Amino acid sequence: MVKNLKYFMRENLKKEEIIVAPGPESIKDENGNTINLEIRVLPNSVIQKINDNYRKRTIALDKKGNPYISGNEVVFRTEFDAARASRHVIVEALKYPDLKDPELMKFFDCHDITDMPLLVFPRADEYRHVSNMVMTALGLREAATDEEEIEEAKNS
Repeated sequence: MVKNLKYFMRENLKKEEIIVAPGPESIKDENGNTINLEIRVLPNSVIQKINDNYRKRTIALDKKGNPYISGNEVVFRTEFDAARASRHVIVEALKYPDLKDPELMKFFDCHDITDMPLLVFPRADEYRHVSNMVMTALGLREAATDEEEIEEAKNS
Protein backbone atom coordinates (compact mmCIF):
# COMPACT_ATOMS: atom_id res chain seq x y z
CA MET A 1 0.00 0.00 0.00
CA VAL A 2 1.34 3.37 -1.02
CA LYS A 3 1.24 6.01 1.69
CA ASN A 4 -0.40 9.07 0.21
CA LEU A 5 -1.42 12.18 2.14
CA LYS A 6 -4.17 13.04 -0.35
CA TYR A 7 -6.52 10.80 1.65
CA PHE A 8 -6.32 13.32 4.48
CA MET A 9 -6.85 16.36 2.23
CA ARG A 10 -10.61 16.15 2.23
CA GLU A 11 -12.34 19.13 0.64
CA ASN A 12 -15.51 18.54 2.66
CA LEU A 13 -13.57 19.49 5.82
CA LYS A 14 -13.29 23.04 4.53
CA LYS A 15 -17.07 23.44 4.37
CA GLU A 16 -19.46 23.94 7.26
CA GLU A 17 -21.46 20.75 7.73
CA ILE A 18 -25.04 21.17 8.93
CA ILE A 19 -27.05 18.26 10.32
CA VAL A 20 -30.83 18.47 10.58
CA ALA A 21 -32.25 16.72 13.62
CA PRO A 22 -35.74 16.59 15.11
CA GLY A 23 -36.41 19.11 17.86
CA PRO A 24 -38.28 18.37 21.07
CA GLU A 25 -41.82 17.03 20.62
CA SER A 26 -43.14 19.91 22.74
CA ILE A 27 -42.11 22.58 20.20
CA LYS A 28 -44.29 22.56 17.08
CA ASP A 29 -45.01 24.91 14.19
CA GLU A 30 -48.43 26.32 13.27
CA ASN A 31 -49.25 23.08 11.42
CA GLY A 32 -48.46 20.88 14.40
CA ASN A 33 -45.16 19.62 13.01
CA THR A 34 -42.12 19.24 15.25
CA ILE A 35 -39.54 21.94 14.56
CA ASN A 36 -36.21 20.64 13.27
CA LEU A 37 -32.89 21.72 14.73
CA GLU A 38 -30.01 22.70 12.45
CA ILE A 39 -26.71 21.72 14.01
CA ARG A 40 -23.27 22.89 12.88
CA VAL A 41 -20.64 20.18 13.15
CA LEU A 42 -17.96 22.02 15.10
CA PRO A 43 -14.31 21.11 14.62
CA ASN A 44 -12.55 19.62 17.64
CA SER A 45 -10.37 22.73 17.87
CA VAL A 46 -13.45 24.89 18.54
CA ILE A 47 -14.83 22.45 21.12
CA GLN A 48 -11.44 22.28 22.85
CA LYS A 49 -11.16 26.08 22.93
CA ILE A 50 -14.62 26.35 24.50
CA ASN A 51 -13.71 23.72 27.11
CA ASP A 52 -10.43 25.49 27.89
CA ASN A 53 -12.34 28.71 28.59
CA TYR A 54 -14.20 26.95 31.44
CA ARG A 55 -11.10 25.37 32.98
CA LYS A 56 -9.42 27.31 35.78
CA ARG A 57 -6.06 26.32 37.23
CA THR A 58 -4.97 27.76 40.58
CA ILE A 59 -2.36 26.96 43.19
CA ALA A 60 -3.74 24.54 45.77
CA LEU A 61 -3.60 26.07 49.26
CA ASP A 62 -3.92 24.55 52.70
CA LYS A 63 -6.19 25.98 55.43
CA LYS A 64 -3.52 28.49 56.42
CA GLY A 65 -3.13 29.75 52.87
CA ASN A 66 0.19 28.05 52.21
CA PRO A 67 0.71 26.30 48.87
CA TYR A 68 0.88 22.54 48.81
CA ILE A 69 4.25 21.25 47.69
CA SER A 70 4.85 17.76 46.31
CA GLY A 71 8.27 16.65 45.12
CA ASN A 72 9.56 20.24 45.28
CA GLU A 73 6.76 21.30 42.91
CA VAL A 74 3.76 23.49 43.66
CA VAL A 75 0.51 21.54 43.43
CA PHE A 76 -2.22 23.02 41.23
CA ARG A 77 -5.95 22.59 41.55
CA THR A 78 -7.99 22.46 38.35
CA GLU A 79 -11.65 23.41 38.28
CA PHE A 80 -13.80 22.73 35.24
CA ASP A 81 -17.36 23.98 34.80
CA ALA A 82 -18.53 21.12 32.58
CA ALA A 83 -22.20 22.16 32.58
CA ARG A 84 -21.46 25.70 31.43
CA ALA A 85 -18.97 24.46 28.81
CA SER A 86 -21.55 21.99 27.50
CA ARG A 87 -24.17 24.75 27.20
CA HIS A 88 -21.66 26.94 25.35
CA VAL A 89 -20.99 24.09 22.89
CA ILE A 90 -24.76 23.77 22.35
CA VAL A 91 -25.05 27.50 21.63
CA GLU A 92 -22.16 27.45 19.15
CA ALA A 93 -23.42 24.31 17.41
CA LEU A 94 -27.07 25.31 17.00
CA LYS A 95 -27.59 27.19 13.76
CA TYR A 96 -31.37 27.01 14.19
CA PRO A 97 -32.53 28.16 16.56
CA ASP A 98 -29.69 30.68 16.78
CA LEU A 99 -29.36 31.07 20.55
CA LYS A 100 -27.06 34.07 20.08
CA ASP A 101 -29.71 36.00 18.15
CA PRO A 102 -30.06 39.44 19.80
CA GLU A 103 -33.86 39.41 19.44
CA LEU A 104 -34.15 36.00 21.09
CA MET A 105 -31.76 37.01 23.88
CA LYS A 106 -33.73 40.22 24.43
CA PHE A 107 -36.99 38.25 24.63
CA PHE A 108 -35.52 36.15 27.45
CA ASP A 109 -33.77 39.18 29.01
CA CYS A 110 -30.54 37.21 28.84
CA HIS A 111 -27.01 38.60 28.68
CA ASP A 112 -24.99 35.37 28.92
CA ILE A 113 -25.21 32.98 25.98
CA THR A 114 -24.55 30.00 28.24
CA ASP A 115 -27.92 30.63 29.92
CA MET A 116 -29.83 30.54 26.63
CA PRO A 117 -30.22 26.75 26.28
CA LEU A 118 -31.81 26.66 29.74
CA LEU A 119 -34.19 29.50 28.89
CA VAL A 120 -35.20 28.39 25.38
CA PHE A 121 -35.53 24.73 26.44
CA PRO A 122 -36.66 25.09 30.09
CA ARG A 123 -38.18 21.64 30.55
CA ALA A 124 -35.74 18.89 31.50
CA ASP A 125 -36.95 16.65 28.66
CA GLU A 126 -36.56 19.45 26.08
CA TYR A 127 -33.06 20.35 27.23
CA ARG A 128 -31.99 16.68 27.41
CA HIS A 129 -33.33 16.07 23.89
CA VAL A 130 -31.53 19.09 22.40
CA SER A 131 -28.33 18.29 24.27
CA ASN A 132 -28.43 14.68 23.06
CA MET A 133 -29.07 15.76 19.45
CA VAL A 134 -26.20 18.27 19.48
CA MET A 135 -23.68 16.05 21.26
CA THR A 136 -24.54 13.11 19.00
CA ALA A 137 -24.16 15.28 15.87
CA LEU A 138 -20.76 16.44 17.13
CA GLY A 139 -19.66 12.87 17.82
CA LEU A 140 -19.34 13.54 21.55
CA ARG A 141 -22.04 11.04 22.49
CA GLU A 142 -23.33 7.83 20.96
CA ALA A 143 -26.84 7.99 19.61
CA ALA A 144 -29.28 6.58 22.14
CA THR A 145 -32.16 4.43 21.08
CA ASP A 146 -35.66 5.23 22.30
CA GLU A 147 -35.47 2.20 24.60
CA GLU A 148 -32.20 3.44 26.13
CA GLU A 149 -33.68 6.91 26.70
CA ILE A 150 -36.78 5.43 28.36
CA GLU A 151 -34.63 3.22 30.58
CA GLU A 152 -32.38 6.18 31.46
CA ALA A 153 -35.44 8.26 32.35
CA LYS A 154 -36.75 5.48 34.60
CA ASN A 155 -33.43 5.33 36.44
CA SER A 156 -33.21 9.10 36.89
